[in-house]
Amino acid sequence: MVWDVVRDTVDLGDSGTVRREYVRHPGAVAVLALDDEDRVLLLRQYRHPVRHELWEPPAGLLDVPGEDLVVAAARELAEEADLVAGSWWVLADYLTTPGGSDEAIRIYLARGLSPVPVADRHVREAEERDIVVRWVPLDEAVDAVLRGELRNPSTVVGVLAASTSRTRGWTDLREVPAPVL
Repeated sequence: MVWDVVRDTVDLGDSGTVRREYVRHPGAVAVLALDDEDRVLLLRQYRHPVRHELWEPPAGLLDVPGEDLVVAAARELAEEADLVAGSWWVLADYLTTPGGSDEAIRIYLARGLSPVPVADRHVREAEERDIVVRWVPLDEAVDAVLRGELRNPSTVVGVLAASTSRTRGWTDLREVPAPVL
């Protein structure tokens, strides 16, 4: 199961106690892969809860016990995009919906991209079989976010964080491994 619904009783001291329900989630990683021409890798995938295909970075759940976050990110990049990266940085950490879920996502910036050898490529199944890959110039991706055309939260956060970091000369990136907040 991807998540569980948790029901807690929270003691607020003098304000009494309240009941809260939230979704417990294992967390996830996303990869903003940026090539030598500053183009962002985006994948189009169907997302049933919103009944739309969305453009998003390679991403996945933290569902392998004990797996390091950057290793999970590298696995997702290889499985979903047939790419490996030579350089990794933490780009952003965020909570998707802190009023209703504990889901935390770490977005990595991946550079120095090269293809996974054909013999080592992951066999895609289910919704991953129909993934469409597109390379978008970072500035065009920013414009698409601001026009509301890119709506996946990891896409929005990753694209805007990468654009801001690039403007600052990439000096604000966190080295891998970085502690999870």
